[in-house]
Amino acid sequence: MELKERTNPDHFFDVDIRVGTIIEAEPYPEARKPAIKLRIDFGSAGILRSSAQLTFHYAPDALLGRQVVAVVNFPPRQIGRFVSECLVLGATGDSGEVVLLCPDRPVPNGWPIS
Repeated sequence: MELKERTNPDHFFDVDIRVGTIIEAEPYPEARKPAIKLRIDFGSAGILRSSAQLTFHYAPDALLGRQVVAVVNFPPRQIGRFVSECLVLGATGDSGEVVLLCPDRPVPNGWPIS
């Protein structure tokens, strides 16, 4: 994979990335690409919804209680009939499968990534 063009670090620091815990997960078969609908608790930042293409490696039941890393300050995005309010982050392979980014030990919900 090629590296992206260099950018200004200020662009990165404008992005609010936080840790949250998945409190609900259910299949989203109506999505164009297989996805799972999530509700994630970000502590004082609130509970946000996300549609995430995680079906290659994860079943909804296995996601409950798991901490994830997500962007919480992008504008909401309509995905079919569902509004996604945050972007869950993961590493993506050549075939499009996603492996979640997560802290290696529990932290309080809402902790920012720096």
